[in-house]
Amino acid sequence: MVRSDLPFGSEFSPSQIDLPCLLDIVHENTGDWHDLEEAIRQKWFETHNTSDYNRGKLANNCKLGMIAYGIIDRDGNLTPFGVHLWEVRKDETCLYDDLAKHILINLKGLEVIKTVDDMRQHGQKITLVSLRKWLGERGINFPRGGKHPSIMRLWLEKARVITSKDWETNFDKIEELIGLGAVEIEELMALTLQQKTFLRTLALLGSDGPFFSNDIEKQARSIYGVEFDEKNLPKRVLYPLRDAGYIELERGTKKRGRGAKPFEVRPTDKLKVDVIRPLLDNLETIVQDDLRPLLRKTMTEILTEVNSTDKFKKGLALEALAFHLMRLLDLEYRATRLRGKDTGGAEVDLVFEGARLIFSRWQVQCKNTKQSTLEDVAKEVGLTFHLKSNVIMVVTTGKFSKDAIQYATSVMQTTNLNIILLNKEDLQKIKDNPTYISVALNRQARRAMKIKQMEMDN
Repeated sequence: MVRSDLPFGSEFSPSQIDLPCLLDIVHENTGDWHDLEEAIRQKWFETHNTSDYNRGKLANNCKLGMIAYGIIDRDGNLTPFGVHLWEVRKDETCLYDDLAKHILINLKGLEVIKTVDDMRQHGQKITLVSLRKWLGERGINFPRGGKHPSIMRLWLEKARVITSKDWETNFDKIEELIGLGAVEIEELMALTLQQKTFLRTLALLGSDGPFFSNDIEKQARSIYGVEFDEKNLPKRVLYPLRDAGYIELERGTKKRGRGAKPFEVRPTDKLKVDVIRPLLDNLETIVQDDLRPLLRKTMTEILTEVNSTDKFKKGLALEALAFHLMRLLDLEYRATRLRGKDTGGAEVDLVFEGARLIFSRWQVQCKNTKQSTLEDVAKEVGLTFHLKSNVIMVVTTGKFSKDAIQYATSVMQTTNLNIILLNKEDLQKIKDNPTYISVALNRQARRAMKIKQMEMDN
């Protein structure tokens, strides 16, 4: 089966359901996907002239569509983005605008619109078949017979981003939503995969740098699995991005390893406006009001607030620390289990997900203690059965006890869980150089592989 780069949306369509009503149904049945499917079936598919099995299948497809669009999780709970949509459901302009913004930024909506625009300029008739071919040539795939782009178009029509069945595009509306006009979109879409990946990685680092070009390249390769031609990195990636106005380059003063001195790279104001601001704006729609100001702070500023004497401020800073680390890895926020203000600033647990190569659910705990113990790690392991996580990251502003490290090793030997432990020293290195996070994670991944390999050999 072809992996789809566009969200599945069959039966999750404005032509079949009413989104405000659907959000209310999800809210009423949160956490019970069986009851949720039954409520959807009764509301919209009960009178369909088909079998009970097929009516249930239609309701299931609607649920799967909401999952693919990031509105609910696999257990039927509203995601933070879903909660935001539910909160604004009575203001339909805001509701459909925010959904459209999410589609454009997070679900490859911009890529689809640019492809359609290219097809129009070449005089191509836009059908699902022709669009599938043109998207495929750009590395964006969806299954044969799939209606993925059509459902996306219908939702974008609700926000007046698309104004006709022929995909007529309102670029003024897009600029209103995400701050990018037709010219900026054209420039971004014209970048190669390596250039886009390098640029997004730089944008996620969250500060002005400078950063060594080879560190950014290694981070991009580690996170996204994109291969770079290291010898031709300046010619194929750095110079084009500099000439497009997204980065500033300066030859590094120190030689690092073999080969020529790497460039020092800084983001320009254009990158901050065209790429970083839309990423932050979209993230801020799904977090609590009091956390939003911290999302734009550097890790240095966040770690300073972690040491605040104000327990409320300290709790928020721990939450912001988790967001900062997960943003470096381009993972998506899904839920908060314990907020800092509810725990006196002592710890905070959040859930993030990623879908590159394979699906992963990350359970992240940040602790502000001098030493994290075996019990701290064991508690997180116990929660995986409820949260269905396959990666645990425990972050401490202190250090881990020997028993905690040994317990994490034992769990990885006997289960499919991966446990990542980041201590004060790791945080300091990430603060000094955000790309160090991929070094730390790769080091622990190699350790986990050896642990699991030893268990298999035994």
